[in-house]
This record gives sequence, C-alpha cells and structure tokens, in this order.
Amino acid sequence: MQLPGNQQLSFSHGGEDSGISHGLPLDPHISQISNFSATSLQVNQGTLRASRSLKVAAQKVAGVFTTCFVPHRRKSEERNDQGGRIEDFDISSTSTSKVSTVSSNSSYKFRNKSHDSSSRTQQQTTGFSAAELYKATSNFSDENKIGQGGFGTIYKAKLKDGSCVAVKRAKKNMYDKHLSAEFSSEVQTLSNVEHLNLVRFLGYLECDDERLIVVEYVGNGTLREHLDGSRGDSLELTQRLNIAIDVAHAITYLHGYADHPIIHRDIKASNILLTDAFRAKVADFGFARLASDDPEVTHVSTQVKGTAGYVDPEYLRTYQLTDKSDVYSFGVVLVELITGRRPIERGRDQKERLTTQWAIRKFKEGDAVIAMDARLRRTPASIAAVEKMLGLAQECLAPSRRSRPTMKKCAEELWAIRRDYQMSMAAAAAAATPDSRKEVDERIWKEKGV
Repeated sequence: MQLPGNQQLSFSHGGEDSGISHGLPLDPHISQISNFSATSLQVNQGTLRASRSLKVAAQKVAGVFTTCFVPHRRKSEERNDQGGRIEDFDISSTSTSKVSTVSSNSSYKFRNKSHDSSSRTQQQTTGFSAAELYKATSNFSDENKIGQGGFGTIYKAKLKDGSCVAVKRAKKNMYDKHLSAEFSSEVQTLSNVEHLNLVRFLGYLECDDERLIVVEYVGNGTLREHLDGSRGDSLELTQRLNIAIDVAHAITYLHGYADHPIIHRDIKASNILLTDAFRAKVADFGFARLASDDPEVTHVSTQVKGTAGYVDPEYLRTYQLTDKSDVYSFGVVLVELITGRRPIERGRDQKERLTTQWAIRKFKEGDAVIAMDARLRRTPASIAAVEKMLGLAQECLAPSRRSRPTMKKCAEELWAIRRDYQMSMAAAAAAATPDSRKEVDERIWKEKGV
C-alpha cells in the first residue's frame, strides 16, 4: 500500500522584494504569472537608471517606516531566516492554505499534505522513526497499552523531551486489505482536519510490516469508561452537556467545514476521549469516508461499517451512507449520556435490552426521569434538560434520514438546553434553602415510584 508522501521543506529568502521580509514561504501551488508580455513593456537605459534610483530612495523611506510598524523578531526567528529554514510551522498544502503548530518529537516539523502521486514512496514517515517510537513505548509493552480496537492497539508513548503522545499500532497482517484501507483512511483524514474537538494528528510511519499512527495523547480516558464508572467520579449533567456540545461541534466541522466533507462512520462513546477538564475530542477515523461535494448527490454507496448499536438502520438496509448516518450515531451517544447505559445491555430484561428504544419509550410516556442515570441529581432543572435532550435524541434516531436534523442544528439546540439549564440552576440556588434540594429529590422519587 502506498500513501501520500510527506516532504521536509525548506525555504530561503532570496532576491529583492519590497525590502520587508514577511518570513513566510510562498505557496508552491499558486502560480506567479505576470500580466505583462515581453513586448508590452519597453524601457530605455535612462528610464531604467531613473527607476533604480527611485527604488533605492523608496527602500530608504520604507526602512524608516518598517522600524516603526514591523515588530522586532526574536533571535531564534532571525537565526531561522539566516539559515534559510523554518522549522516551527506546519504548512498544509491542501486546497486551502493553513498554518498550524503541530508538535512531533520535541521539535516542530513541516508536513506536506499534498496527495500528489509523484511524492509517494515505499516507506512513509513524518517526523518519527521506528526506533524512537519503539523506545518511547518500551517496545510496545503491555504496561503502556491504553486502548484496543479492530484496527489495532493504542499505546502511550513518552518522547525524549518528556512529552506524551499516543501511538496506534496496526495489526501485523499485511494480507488484510481491510486493515490497510483503514490505515490509509485514517492517515488521509487526520492529516487534513484540524479542530479543537478532534484528536490532533502528529505523524505516521509505514515500514515493512509496521504501520503506526501518532496522535496527541488525551489522558483522561474515554466517555464510555466514565459512564461505566471505571474512571473517576460520576459525570455531572453540565459536564455531559459540555461533552455533547463538543462532539456536535466536531462532527459539524467534519460535515461542513473541512476541506472536503467527511463522514466519520463510527461515532460512539468509546471513540470520544476526555481531557482533564472533561472536554471531548473525537478519535478513530479508520472508518471515515469522504462525502460528495456535489449537492445533488444524496449518498455514497458503500459496504456497511460501524459498531453494533450505533449503525444507522437505513444505511444498514440500503448501503447508502450520508452525513445523517453520523447524526443517528450521535443520537445514540446522547442516550448514553442521559442513561449511562451501553446501547445494547444484554444482561437486562428484554424490554430494556435496547437502550435507545427503552429510553425514548420512557420519554414518550412522560417518564424521562426513569431513564436518567441513577447517579444524576433529580431537580426540576435537570429533569427539564434531560427531557429536551431525549427529544433531540428522538429526532436524531428517526428511521428516515430525511427526518433527522443536521449536526449544526444539534449543536445549536444543545447550546440552548445548556443555557436554560444553567439559568434554572442559578435561580434555584439563589432561592433554595439547604434542605429544599433533598426534599425535591425525595418527592420526585416518591411520585415516580422509583
């Protein structure tokens, strides 16, 4: 399998321009073509000498204004200019120019994300060597294992500068075309997206039978681990709303604001990582698929991929993938956030085994409070917020994709739900006595017979 090559680029500052160096490389994809032909501009020697004198005078004047309006550079920046190399910016040569600082192994690297076939090579790497990653993971020891999936295993790696990254190691089966496709998909997707709520791509390596993807390390576990209670204390409702909004923002970006629309195809609680501040980052792009830019194209026909309990039933039935398939999966995550349960609970009674159906049924019956995670505090404000969240989840889980909202609308509705909840909580806190909260909880539980 061959993947897009990544080149270490260097730029030198040569020749005369305006007399003021901007310190940024020229975009190699932009042709600089003069509007004048050779015959359209004629000058004699006297005119040329006069223009040169005028240019010298103009440069002197520009130099005065430059010292006034152009900030002084740090010494490190001046050294970079003198050496003709810039090493602290990541230049993305995609359809739109982007500049971002992406740390790899204690220094910043250029990564050329152009998918030009002429830059492809047999061994692919960006900023990391196999030896460095083996050392950083203690030869991929079990002690550093932090995750497991169909694609492979994820390890925590500590680089020589003390920083931590996550290394996703593909299963060593070069004959499995599905694994190769997932590796290629994840590299190509991650290298072309950048958002606060998406796990940041740092590099990849493919050599012989070793395929590694390096991403930022998010150390507070997955949403699923927190909902299961295996990590830390229970999540408060405000934290759950924040997480839902973060995920909605991430998917909205993929669907409408990335260079090319992307369908994640595997939105689930175990693919949502949490920071120490309990903000969410969506991970795992192995199943990601590019959507069509053509508004008249309604879907992409492809084989079904995803996780049981999260897969859009219409996609499962028709093999037609759309961005509304991610919306369905997001609806399942909303139900998980409300109930704390997994999508399929095989150990429960038949009526409660499929969590989404059970929770939506309780919502329709007016018993949304029964579907709430037992660890959430019952107050009028929290019950009202949960009812609104279940109402949104019901829209996302609609059988027909045409009836589902866009992810942008989901994000907007969740913002409104959080705002109303916070205002209600503030008002209640201002008016409540210390014992009133407990009385409200007990009254609600008694009314519902829980």
